[in-house]
Amino acid sequence: MEINFLALLTAALSTLFVGFVWYHPKVFGTIWMKEAGITEEKMKGSNMALTFGMAVVYAFFIAFILQFLTIHQFGASGMIGGEVETAKPSYAAFMADYGTVFRTFKHGMLHGFFSGLFFALPVIGTNALFERRSWKYTLIAGGFWVVCCMIMGGIICAWI
Repeated sequence: MEINFLALLTAALSTLFVGFVWYHPKVFGTIWMKEAGITEEKMKGSNMALTFGMAVVYAFFIAFILQFLTIHQFGASGMIGGEVETAKPSYAAFMADYGTVFRTFKHGMLHGFFSGLFFALPVIGTNALFERRSWKYTLIAGGFWVVCCMIMGGIICAWI
């Protein structure tokens, strides 16, 4: 299977839109800033272009891995261990029968949810424990990544 970098970039950029809503002061922004110990003055003194740029780069890394977690057909591609042209005829037959099975936005969101819940949230939670962050911080930051993984998974699974 080929990697669709446009789909991965779109999925990565979707995190900016989710973040715009999620961290809006009327949603979780005010609580998150309080729990993170961040003030508006401190935010204004940062290089936001660099911050948003690196956020997209990191989200792209997440999107890259999510394609393998949301698209079952990548498992079949991994089994042949090389180029599709050198695969046995059984691979072509398998892909002809199952090449588009479970390739929907909804199915990608399901796998994205599990990825966010069982990978992203525990990573955020572990860091929050050692940083002595509150459970509110953990749920806001971890919940953000669960939602992002769901949307990213949906985009990736439906598009690639």
